[in-house]
Amino acid sequence: MLAIFIGLFIGIILPMQTAINSKLRTFVQSPFTSSMISFTVGTIYLAVMTLISGKSLFVSATTFSDNPWWIWLGGLLGVFYLTSNILLFPKLGGVQTVIMPISGQIIMSMLIDNFGWFASAVHPFGLTRLVGTIILVAGLYVTIVLPDQLEKKNTIEGEKTHVKEVWFWRLVGVLAGMISATQIAINGHLGTVLDSSIHASFISFLLGSVILIVLVGIKERGYKQITLAIGPGKAWWVWLGGVIGGTYVLGTVYLVPVLGTGAAVVIALFGQMIGGILVDSFGLLGAKKNPVVLAQIIGLIIMIIGVILIKLT
Repeated sequence: MLAIFIGLFIGIILPMQTAINSKLRTFVQSPFTSSMISFTVGTIYLAVMTLISGKSLFVSATTFSDNPWWIWLGGLLGVFYLTSNILLFPKLGGVQTVIMPISGQIIMSMLIDNFGWFASAVHPFGLTRLVGTIILVAGLYVTIVLPDQLEKKNTIEGEKTHVKEVWFWRLVGVLAGMISATQIAINGHLGTVLDSSIHASFISFLLGSVILIVLVGIKERGYKQITLAIGPGKAWWVWLGGVIGGTYVLGTVYLVPVLGTGAAVVIALFGQMIGGILVDSFGLLGAKKNPVVLAQIIGLIIMIIGVILIKLT
């Protein structure tokens, strides 16, 4: 029960991280600066956790020479995923910012499993996973398309333009999810190489932080925007996004050996859907309130059934 509770908890807080980082973006006026702050705070947090676990923060020279180059791409992919979520949140709301990347994660994870990419164990795509995928797609339709049709949002030309824009961001969400699944596979192998998932997570966050520090320095011509998130009227919790991200990583590190990868993923995804509903329904952490309709809840339940069939087989 403790493991299940932890899985639900880390899933629920993940959409809240996106809401927090989106609020931080409104202060610093840049998604890249917001991502940089989140990554840097997360790096410091994971550095402390790595040291507590008894591991060194450094990597030996042989780790670079004896392993494939792609094991160092996790930080870059994490930058894309986190920044995409910050951009998606005000466009799609909490629920869809969760479910579109989840869809991409499922698609990419099945490809990685089927072909054994990134030194992953091969799990062929069978009939049960095919049925689960069909159910997942049906759940997506009920969650995303059906509410629009019921409200007849496509009846006027202006709304048609809006719908096209929304679908663009939905596809960006799917792509972000596919990149996230790739990052997870890469970091998983890096964790095997370093004999520590926490150390691997720290390295990934550190590389992501360095990339963003350089990017912000060039694009924003300095770091003065950071000070815009400090002062009267600025919520202190906008600095907690990195801590939440680090907590999610640590939670998955604990859950996988206890529950198994499939069960851990399913429980965490279920928590993410709950968190997305909470953020949307109540407008938590400065988010715009988007009441969740019955069709979305039914669609999420259908999606969960599909994910269970895909991940637990």
